[in-house]
Amino acid sequence: MDDSSFRSMANEIDGLLGIDPSRHAGRSLDTKAVHGYLGRDPRTGAVSFPIYQSATFAHPALHESTGYAYSRCGNPTVLELENTIALLEGGLKSLAFASGMAAITTLLKSFVPKDRILVSLDLYGGTYRLFKDVYARYGIEFRFVDFTDLDAVRAELTPNTRALFLETPTNPTMQVADLRALADIAHENAALLIVDNTFLTCLFQRPFEHGADLVVYSGSKYLCGHNDVTCGFIVLKDDSHLERIFMDYMSEGAALAPFDAWLMLRSLKTLGVRLRRQQESALRIAAWLKRHPHVTDVFYVGDPDHPDYALSRRQTDGFGAMISFNVDSNERLLEVLRRVDVITFAESLGGCESLITYPFVQTHGSMPLDVRERLGIGERFLRLSVGMEDADDLIADLEQALA
Repeated sequence: MDDSSFRSMANEIDGLLGIDPSRHAGRSLDTKAVHGYLGRDPRTGAVSFPIYQSATFAHPALHESTGYAYSRCGNPTVLELENTIALLEGGLKSLAFASGMAAITTLLKSFVPKDRILVSLDLYGGTYRLFKDVYARYGIEFRFVDFTDLDAVRAELTPNTRALFLETPTNPTMQVADLRALADIAHENAALLIVDNTFLTCLFQRPFEHGADLVVYSGSKYLCGHNDVTCGFIVLKDDSHLERIFMDYMSEGAALAPFDAWLMLRSLKTLGVRLRRQQESALRIAAWLKRHPHVTDVFYVGDPDHPDYALSRRQTDGFGAMISFNVDSNERLLEVLRRVDVITFAESLGGCESLITYPFVQTHGSMPLDVRERLGIGERFLRLSVGMEDADDLIADLEQALA
């Protein structure tokens, strides 16, 4: 399938099935998430959108098409997920990948040797490794910057700066960047603003409303919410980069499988319920941790004492459910990881189950020690993803683990 076919595919299918995409206008994000882009299967009325578990699709005749040819290039179940994500994020189109790292990898294919990309100094360790240890070998220059310092960002700009790539809040120290200010800086220098929106999702933060050009996700986290799918997304604001990104997506074969796409469509229906419940518990747990005698620092963007609290209130609709904190000794940290019971000691985040992670060794172990120390990711630092369990049970579990 060529790009021109891809661009018109969704509209062509809508026309064949009598679907009017404008029906979503005025609906809340929760309603859109429950019903999806098409939602019901127009052919059968199935309320759960079908899994089209097919690698290839028949053509009626030469130069005639149903809109599909091969699932690596487009599959009805995957397309429904992609269009639903674009609808929720407020973008033109999204592409679904087998992982968040596959999505970022495909995005990097849009850059060429000697291009400079400014990157959050604090970000997921796997992304840091991908930039520093993999794509730097291909001549792309990555400069790691504290995006909370706008003067520092401006100081790193050069004529070959092509993009700013950031997380907000950052993983794992929960720094918050001013999206509108960074978009203005990027666009004044003919660069793109790319935002990893994994922690807050479109429910709480919509970067396109603040000037971002591209949004990326590890969909394995809050968008999935059940710790049972690995996937990622690129969401495009307009079609200015669609042709190049889709060509790489189609050519390299990192597309999400139909069954995983169906699981994601199911998961999105509960996005609002899950995240609001998790945030409610996170607010209680963060306040409790701040009072605990064995906890020395708490990093949560919903804490009124967080240095970027006012900025979060201005550019987001919520604070999410990620908390990081320091305990008072290395020995106590090891005890916490050994003793937690309701909370699971595991990597990842965003699922119904609460997970606690040790970034110094796990998620950020690939970062150089001096970078971890500069960011404050030390040997007493823990990251907690608050799940759907009862908040009192989670607090009781932390109490016995910290005792």
